[in-house]
Amino acid sequence: MKDAAGSGHRVVVLGAGYAGLAAAVQLAARGQRRGPGRVRVTVVNAQERFTERMRLHMAATGQRLAELSVPELLASTGAEFVRGWVTAVDAQTRTVRVDDELVLPYDTLVYALGGVAGTDAVPGAADHAYTLGGAQDAALFAERLDRLVRGTVVVAGSGLTGVESAAEIAERHPRLNVVLLGRQEPGARLDSRARAHVRAALDRLGVHVRSGVEVAKVLPGAVELAGGESVAADAVLWTGGTRVSPLAAAAGLTVDEQGRIVTDAALRSVSHPDVYAVGDAAAVRQAYGIMHGTCQSGMPTGVHAALSVDRELRGKEPKPFRFGYYHTPVSLGRGDAVVQFTRPDDRPRRICLTGRAAVRYKETVTASPWPTYGRMKKLPSSGAFWPRGGRFTRRGGTK
Repeated sequence: MKDAAGSGHRVVVLGAGYAGLAAAVQLAARGQRRGPGRVRVTVVNAQERFTERMRLHMAATGQRLAELSVPELLASTGAEFVRGWVTAVDAQTRTVRVDDELVLPYDTLVYALGGVAGTDAVPGAADHAYTLGGAQDAALFAERLDRLVRGTVVVAGSGLTGVESAAEIAERHPRLNVVLLGRQEPGARLDSRARAHVRAALDRLGVHVRSGVEVAKVLPGAVELAGGESVAADAVLWTGGTRVSPLAAAAGLTVDEQGRIVTDAALRSVSHPDVYAVGDAAAVRQAYGIMHGTCQSGMPTGVHAALSVDRELRGKEPKPFRFGYYHTPVSLGRGDAVVQFTRPDDRPRRICLTGRAAVRYKETVTASPWPTYGRMKKLPSSGAFWPRGGRFTRRGGTK
């Protein structure tokens, strides 16, 4: 068993998604200000490639995205990158085990292991459905679509990921019959105008929407609904929710019923204050309730965790985390979109953008956080940089 040790305050960041990378870049930048070796930041992630989850519905239809490298971004920050799977966290000895071989000790842990597709609750979903868990999963689904000359594709889950995926599939593969199944109406959390635009776009693309239904089982060539009805399917894309890694619970950290780490106001674990939880892995309570996981909320938690660690190292108490939602962008293929502006508690305002204006807004403001990380490296004194510059991540072109 190898042991990685060293001097300085050791910060280990688990996960290099939107929240974890935001935390790592800010921590490394601020650590450099404190002097060489004073703060050592190590980022652990299973892949070197950064997964743009906001674009996976595009990758799932064969559209090629830019190759974004986590080590490349971290190269000038002083942070160390370790590629591997986190197999255990020992909160008592303050160590992390990677691939059952490498042991990383930490003084502060930033836990940013995001969610994966929640296929466990429905029999057959894990075995017979495709997911958007990462770039490889999306590529496998894209290959399946390319092999279908005719047939039916069922998108299980009518949340925003399901809506975006169904629209993208129908636009890119008009020869296929696309069926969107879910308990709720597509765009249920949007206001009436935005919701009507979503439905009109799906109708225009030929997506067959069935709301108020629940998938009870996924079979090799069909999905079975609650009540016994069967819907034939040549391919099933599962977008019905996510689940988090069981590592936090196994480590003895206090978690909620979904396995997310329960945090205090500063994003520290309520049971282990040397552990910060960010992004989808954290149950973060605000005045309006528990935050739900999005890039919009995930990146701010990562930055706040970095600022809090920096304050602690300077002998100060971390400040409470405060966050309010601003918008809900929804892609409807490449030439259409909806942007619903929201109140801080995520309730819809009466203002929304639709069509080309929404597409431009989404691409300019929300489509990619990658340039944001670069600005974080250069401006470590501020934590208020949020996503801009979506075109950067489309430079890879399309097939």
